[in-house]
Amino acid sequence: MTPLEQVDAQDNSSQLTLPNPQTHPLPTTLEQWQNPTGADDYFAEIKPTPAGYLIWSEFPVKVYVERPTEPAEASASARQFHLWLEDVLTAVEDWSMYLPLELVTQAEDADISIWRSSPPLKPVRNRETGRFELPRARSAEASYKFYLRETPEASFPILSHRFTISLSPEHIIKQTTASARHELGHALGIWGHSPLETDALYFSKVRNPPPISARDINTLKRVYQQPTRLGWPLVFNEGT
Repeated sequence: MTPLEQVDAQDNSSQLTLPNPQTHPLPTTLEQWQNPTGADDYFAEIKPTPAGYLIWSEFPVKVYVERPTEPAEASASARQFHLWLEDVLTAVEDWSMYLPLELVTQAEDADISIWRSSPPLKPVRNRETGRFELPRARSAEASYKFYLRETPEASFPILSHRFTISLSPEHIIKQTTASARHELGHALGIWGHSPLETDALYFSKVRNPPPISARDINTLKRVYQQPTRLGWPLVFNEGT
């Protein structure tokens, strides 16, 4: 992975720099989205990254979901895995109504990879005591990495990103789909949380998880109308 900083070219008299933030055309699904309820959005809660907003510019976005290697009848654990998979695929289908998504069979081909594993526990420094402490275990986590992608169409590498989602292997009715739906919302560009529990991107779990709301889609559309460095080739600056 290449850090978000100036990338040295072949000699000291020239260099490649990060692209300037620009807007991409809206995907057709979002362009045609009509707000049926007059709902607002929570765009103010969305956080840009050093590369700008986390926007996908090439569609369909390729999604890999970890699959069981045994039939459901093989064991109780295999059955749980199949139920987990069904719930995650439901969440992918839910979001595919608003952004073009494609399931792929190999993780290396994916833009977003979803794994049946608990998120790792990362020590956090307690400011009062100065000690590192383990936070409470979480059931899901989405994280991203930037990289430079070479393409035949572009003279210079394109600043790109990939997402990894970890979802607890425990199958809990309704909650597995809700967690997958929530983390996919992050991976598709909503890098923030809603303050309302009627939205899929609400910051906490609720007893009766909501479907993707009009506010979720309004927010997603606002994100995709913003300039970003992602999806654009690096710029060649001739040295002086």
